Amino acid sequence: MNRRAHNRELIEALVDRARGGDLEAFEGLVAHYQDRVYNYVLRMIYDPMDAQDVAQETFVRAWQGLPRFRGASSFQTWLYRIASNLAIDAARSHKRRGLVMVSLDEPLEGTDASELGHDLPDESRTGPVESLEQGELRTYVWAAVAELSPKLRPVIVLADLQGLSYGEIAKILGCPVGTVKSRLFNARNQLREKLKERMPREMLSAWAGSERGVSPVAEVGGKNR
Repeated sequence: MNRRAHNRELIEALVDRARGGDLEAFEGLVAHYQDRVYNYVLRMIYDPMDAQDVAQETFVRAWQGLPRFRGASSFQTWLYRIASNLAIDAARSHKRRGLVMVSLDEPLEGTDASELGHDLPDESRTGPVESLEQGELRTYVWAAVAELSPKLRPVIVLADLQGLSYGEIAKILGCPVGTVKSRLFNARNQLREKLKERMPREMLSAWAGSERGVSPVAEVGGKNR
């Protein structure tokens, strides 16, 4: 049995126990997913304090809803659906109140290689930008991501930062796979255009991804696998 299959079995076992009211098992699920959920929410609402609140509320609702979880989708998909709904509502609330905050100094710490992941097409798998200081590019990229619409932002964060498949993203957001692909294409193009407009010329010329069609988010954030 490979490592990913072993991890999947462990998660399924924890879910089964947690559904029966085992709080210790649920705490194991929280420990496994909390960094990924927090980082996803943070890139949706750009406010570390609110992101912590939304992430915490995600797990509260997951615990409350576990007895009704029937496994029609994976626990990860179900959990991200809860987080997405809460994060999108929070992002819209921030926009209405003019409180969108771009916190670009938050480290994207999260899961290690043992966490569950899903394959994406090779076009979004990239290595580090050797000729460019990652911190500088990250600042420009996340500022641009913050300006994407609530429809485009979750798709690119789930795909290029979290490393989820088109199919899983479609289940999380409740839309067809074709819509996910279209939104991801538009989000990546909008980000590249924003970066070309705002990045210093020397930095842009050093960023090989601008000509390779590489996703800016995959370039600076990597994917949690």
